Amino acid sequence: MTITVAGNKKEYEEGINVTTLIEKEQVENAEYVTITLNDEFVDRRQFESTVLKDGDTVEFLYFMGGGAR
Repeated sequence: MTITVAGNKKEYEEGINVTTLIEKEQVENAEYVTITLNDEFVDRRQFESTVLKDGDTVEFLYFMGGGAR
């Protein structure tokens, strides 16, 4: 199946879930990443049970803190 990951079309096996995708994509600091699937946020507790489908779009988001003086 073809899914778009971080803007790039990639081939993955059927039945892959978000947790496995994070591992295969070697996402740095995976414990801090937020995932969107087709522009909807995926709750971290649902990563294991969220199975990707052909044509899905996945983005990895990192929220960075900053400060103003």
